[in-house]
Amino acid sequence: MYEHLIIFKFQSDLTSAEKSELVHQLLKFKDKIPGIIDLSAGVNSTEETQHIHGYTVSMRVTFESLQASRDYLKHPEHQDFLATNKGIIENIIVVDYPKRIDPIQQL
Repeated sequence: MYEHLIIFKFQSDLTSAEKSELVHQLLKFKDKIPGIIDLSAGVNSTEETQHIHGYTVSMRVTFESLQASRDYLKHPEHQDFLATNKGIIENIIVVDYPKRIDPIQQL
């Protein structure tokens, strides 16, 4: 399995409704893109506001394999999301790593 974390920073202050719509768009990936085992997305609600740095929406995806995560990048649903929201996305942070089932045993 492979984890994919994405954190979005937008060019302008989006309303709560606009952020919720973006989260809704991201959540639809699970049913439309093959190889996704689990997916969660949401609006940043941390109380550690000094660490937000403008990043307000995030998504975590668990893929069945590294290849599934590569295929996701080219998938039309993913490409459509990027194209549709191109004008409002200022920056994206991405972190990918293999998921360890038993971290203690793997170390």
